[in-house]
Amino acid sequence: MPRLSDVNERSGAPGVGVDTDHGRTAAPRGRLLRTLAQDLLTIERDPLPRMSRPRWLARLPHALVIYAAVFFAFLTTEQLGDHYQVTGGPPLVAALLTGASIALAMFRPMAGWWLGLLAGVLSAWLIRPNVGAGQTWPWTAGGLIAFAPVLLLVALRVPPRVTVSAVGVPVALTGLAEVLWKPEHGQSTVLTALLIYGFVGLLGYALRATRLARGKLVEQETITEEERARRTLLEERSRIARELHDVVAHHMSVISIQAQVAPYLVENPSEELKENLAGIRGNALEALTELRRVLGVLRSEQPDDPANPHHPQPTLTELDGLVDNVRSAGLAVTTEIAGVRRPLTPGVELTVYRIVQEALSNCLRHAPGSRVEVGIAYGPRELHLCIANSAPTRPAPPSHGAGHGLLGMRERAGMLGGELAAGPRPGGGYEVSAVLPMDPETKKD
Repeated sequence: MPRLSDVNERSGAPGVGVDTDHGRTAAPRGRLLRTLAQDLLTIERDPLPRMSRPRWLARLPHALVIYAAVFFAFLTTEQLGDHYQVTGGPPLVAALLTGASIALAMFRPMAGWWLGLLAGVLSAWLIRPNVGAGQTWPWTAGGLIAFAPVLLLVALRVPPRVTVSAVGVPVALTGLAEVLWKPEHGQSTVLTALLIYGFVGLLGYALRATRLARGKLVEQETITEEERARRTLLEERSRIARELHDVVAHHMSVISIQAQVAPYLVENPSEELKENLAGIRGNALEALTELRRVLGVLRSEQPDDPANPHHPQPTLTELDGLVDNVRSAGLAVTTEIAGVRRPLTPGVELTVYRIVQEALSNCLRHAPGSRVEVGIAYGPRELHLCIANSAPTRPAPPSHGAGHGLLGMRERAGMLGGELAAGPRPGGGYEVSAVLPMDPETKKD
């Protein structure tokens, strides 16, 4: 009959059940110890937050902690000398460690906790030979209370799991010290330590939970305010869209119809008149098309989403039509393209078209009779654009615009990571130049 170990070896099954259970329980126990060590050895900086209100008392918690550090340092010196007759340099070191642990816990809570434990161990070692009847050990009365502020500062800034460890370790060490090294006449402090430190841990946990809940509430209020502002913006955009549709679209439609009917109202209209009226109608229809696209953007919750356009965005292939339209209005425009012409991203093509469109519109308004040169140069990584006009040959009519054209051009170029410059030319006239990346990086939120 084969032995159980041989069968287990051939089948790959685990060995005896006792060994398997030991392996199963050892792993969680090891993970628990590693987690406990990581929690207690995390001594990273975590400053004590200031009070939010009132502002003139914002540093009050820090002042109270410093006062407690000084007070307990003096109290430790007094108790070690008067009650336990321990004098000289060691009691001074223990007092300095006690005060420093409280002060350090303001900025590095776990580092202050370790320093407080060290101060407690040093005090217990110093007073052990001199413990008399009714005197506490391993903690002195002052040392027992002095460690409480350290625990409170720890519980205010660490997760509850770490707070439990920070409270449980000193209590367990107190009990272990009393079992192994307690003096004959010493009075136990383990129960007192459990009550005081347990209460301080619960208090710190409650205060921390309240602070986190208040922070979440403020964050939620901020999100709500942003949503309210976004809703207000959408409502305002819808109102503007309605006004544009009811007023501007109506008048543009009337202009288009009148331009179409006008030739039939004149006997023997000239070809020039027909051509001008056709141009007026064409511009009116194009303006209506652009207006419908703008209305779609205004009514959309995501105006920059290219997946829902109401009209194809203009590209550089339509630039010749734009220039011809401006020429028909009486402006001499020449174009020049350098480099290897190639398709660009939709954002770049739209930006170039809009910049040229706005610059030519400015020339029509502010430089009548001037000569305009439009230059586009395709580089390896950048597109160079220049629209320059000569000095006007006649006075410009008064403009009632808001003067936001240049600002809009700069914003469009800046959105792509490009640059735009505009200013008067040395010999008269005006120039707009831009440098745009061929493949602009998408901005990440």
